[in-house]
Amino acid sequence: MILACQNITKAFGEHVVLKNASFHIEEREKAAIVGINGAGKSTLLKIIMKELAPDEGQTVITRGKTIGYLAQHQEMISGHTIFDELLTVKQDVLDLEANLRELEQSMKHADGGRLTELMDQYARLSHDFEQQNGYAWKSEITGVLKGLGFEETEFDKQVDTLSGGQKTRVSLGKLLLSRPDIIMLDEPTNHLDMNSITWLETFLMNYPGAVIIVSHDRYFLNRVVTKIVEIDQGRMTVFSGNYTDYAQKKARLRDAQMQAYLNQQQEIRHQEEVIARLKSFNREKSIRRAESREKMLDKLEVLEKPTEARADMRIELEPRFPSGNDVLAVEGLTKSFPPKTLFSDLDFEIQRGERVALIGNNGTGKTTILKILNGVLPADRGSFRLGIRVKIGYYDQEHHVLHMEKTVFEEISDAYPTLTNTKIRNVLAAFLFTGDDVFKRIKDLSGGERGRVSLAKLMLSEANFLILDEPTNHLDIVSKEILEHALTHYTGTVLFVSHDRYFINTTATRILDLSGQTLTNYVGNYDYYAEKKETMTHFTSGSAAEIVSETSAAESEAKTDWKQQKEQQARLRKRQNDLKRVEARIEELETRDKEINELLIQEDVFTDAAKVTELSREKEGLQIELDGLYGEWERLCE
Repeated sequence: MILACQNITKAFGEHVVLKNASFHIEEREKAAIVGINGAGKSTLLKIIMKELAPDEGQTVITRGKTIGYLAQHQEMISGHTIFDELLTVKQDVLDLEANLRELEQSMKHADGGRLTELMDQYARLSHDFEQQNGYAWKSEITGVLKGLGFEETEFDKQVDTLSGGQKTRVSLGKLLLSRPDIIMLDEPTNHLDMNSITWLETFLMNYPGAVIIVSHDRYFLNRVVTKIVEIDQGRMTVFSGNYTDYAQKKARLRDAQMQAYLNQQQEIRHQEEVIARLKSFNREKSIRRAESREKMLDKLEVLEKPTEARADMRIELEPRFPSGNDVLAVEGLTKSFPPKTLFSDLDFEIQRGERVALIGNNGTGKTTILKILNGVLPADRGSFRLGIRVKIGYYDQEHHVLHMEKTVFEEISDAYPTLTNTKIRNVLAAFLFTGDDVFKRIKDLSGGERGRVSLAKLMLSEANFLILDEPTNHLDIVSKEILEHALTHYTGTVLFVSHDRYFINTTATRILDLSGQTLTNYVGNYDYYAEKKETMTHFTSGSAAEIVSETSAAESEAKTDWKQQKEQQARLRKRQNDLKRVEARIEELETRDKEINELLIQEDVFTDAAKVTELSREKEGLQIELDGLYGEWERLCE
C-alpha cells in the first residue's frame, strides 16, 4: 500500500461533501475517482495534497514516496519557453552532467592518488546520471511535448503567451517528466486531442508508479484504470475493474438496493395498516398489540431510497416531422485562414437516420465545417445542399446562439413565444433550472449551465437534423449517458463533432475523419474506426516492399469512392426494408394459421365437410408460402 485515506469527512457549511470516506492505493495501481459534478472528487484530491484539511480522518502516504498533482486549471507564470519550462524538471540531471564535465577537465591535469579519487567519483556520478536517463533527457522532453500535441516549431514559444489549455498541457508534461511515485490527475484529457489522449493512455498504462485519475472520459478510464472509487452523496464505494465493469456492477447494486427499499416500504405500509385496524377495534388487547407493533416500527432502521441513475436531466429529442431521405450533400467545400488551408474539395453526403461523427485533431477545421453548414461562416469555395423538409437544430460549443443579456427564462420564452410559463418552467426544471435559477442572466452562467440551456432549446426545436459541436463538454458522466440515450433513440439525423470517444462509440453509425485537409469515411462506430486506422498505419514497421504494398492498400481504402459507400448503404436499407416486409407477412400468415386451427375445433365448423375442406386448403397454402418466407427471412438475416 502506497496511499490510504481513512474515514475522511469534509463539509462546507451544512453541505457534507464526504462522509467517513476510506480507500487505499497499492503501488503501480491505476485508479479512477468518479461521481457527478459537485460530488467532491476534486476536494478529495486537494485533501490528499494537504491543500485542504479534512474535518475528520487522515491521509497516509508511505514514507519516502513522492506525489505529483495536476489540477484542472493551471496558473503558470514563467519567463521560460515551453522547452525550457520542461527542462526545469531535469535540473538535477543537468547539474550531474555539469559535474561530469568538470571532473573530465580535472582528470586531464591529475595523476596518482588524486586521479584515482576523481575516477571513482566520476564512475559514481556516471552511474547516477545513467540511472536518471541522463543520456536521453533531450529526446525524453521532446517525446513528451510531441505526445501532448506540441509541434517542434512551438517549443520556443514563451509560456506566458500560451492559452490556459496550453499551459495545462505544459504542466502535465512537467509532471510526467518528474516521475513521482503517485501521479494524481484532475481531468487530464480536457485540453488534449485524440492522438494526445491515446499517447497519454499508453504512457499511464506503462507507468511504473501509481496513478489516480478524476475524469469524465469513460473510454480513457476503460483503457487505463483497474479500480473505480465512486463518491455518491458523500459516501464512498470501491469497485474493481474498469469503467464498464463499474457501470454494470453499479446497475446491479442499485437494482438490489431499490428492491430492498421497495420491499421495506411495502412492509412498513402493511404494518401501519395492521396497527390502524387493531386500534379501530378499540379493545385493550388489540390496542396493546398495536402499540407493540409501533415500537417495532420505531426501532426499524429505515433504508434510504437509492439515488436514481438518471435523475440529473430529462432529454427527449423527437422531430416534429420527418425529412426527406437525402438530408445533406456537400460538394467541393474549401476553407482557408491564410496562410493555413484547413480543408479543400470536401465531398460527403448524409442520409436520414444516420448519426455521423466528424473527428480529427485540434485545428483541422471540424467546427468550421459546422459553422459553414449553419451559415455562421462562408466557405471559400464549394457548396452544400439540404434535402426536402430538413429543419436544423444547432448546438454551438461556444454558445454564440445564446443571448448573454437575457435571463434563462427569457432565452426560452423569446425563442418559443407560444409556450406557457408553466411549460417553460417544467422544461427548465428538466434541465436542473429551478426556483430563482431561471432568472439568472446567461452571461453569469457557468459553461455547464450554458450547455444545459442550449440543450433545452435544442429539445424544444423539434428539429429533424441536429448539428452538435462538442455537446458533452462540461457534462458529467450521468448527464452524458442521458444525452447518449436520447440521441440513440432519436429518429432524425445527427452530425456532431466530439473528442469523447465513448460518446462517439455509443452514438455514431458512421465516422468522417478530417486529416490532411481531406475526409476519410468509416462506416461504423469508434471501435471500428480505431481498428481500421491501426490496420492502415501498422505498415510503418514493415519492410520496404511491405510498405509499398500496404501503403497502396491503405491509400486505396482511404480513397474509397463515395458512390460505392452510398450504394452499399442503399443496399443495406433495401435489405432492412425487405426484412421488415417479410417479417410482417410471416406474422400475418402465422396469425391466420392460428385462427384456422381455432376454427377447426369449433363444432359448427368441423361438422361442415365443405368448410373443413376450404380451411384445410387455405392452411396448406399458408404453410407453402410460410416455408418460402422462412427461407427468404434467413437469407436476409445473413
